[in-house]
Amino acid sequence: MGSRGVANMILSRASRMKAKLQSSLEASLLEIEDVSHQHAGHAAMKGNTAGETHFNVKIVSPKFDGLNLVKRHRLVYDALSEELQSGLHALSIVAKTPQEEGAAAKKGSK
Repeated sequence: MGSRGVANMILSRASRMKAKLQSSLEASLLEIEDVSHQHAGHAAMKGNTAGETHFNVKIVSPKFDGLNLVKRHRLVYDALSEELQSGLHALSIVAKTPQEEGAAAKKGSK
């Protein structure tokens, strides 16, 4: 097994996701929440003991500028393609530009 395979086994899926998203999308804000425990009894998860299958992701990136929601999500899915092929089952994604996040913060502080 190459060093990459060993590294993937040692790091948690959330840590790997964070590194991949940060490097590919240059996120100014990146929050990853493992919500796998909420799905443990679902039929699709029967027999899965690995956990780390369901995540909420909030990401703010300048690379989303000018892109619609579908294209933003595609960038996230592309960055996490290895994880999706190795047990990541579901993502809930909030993807914003820095300007959108700033406007939301201003609105929330009023």
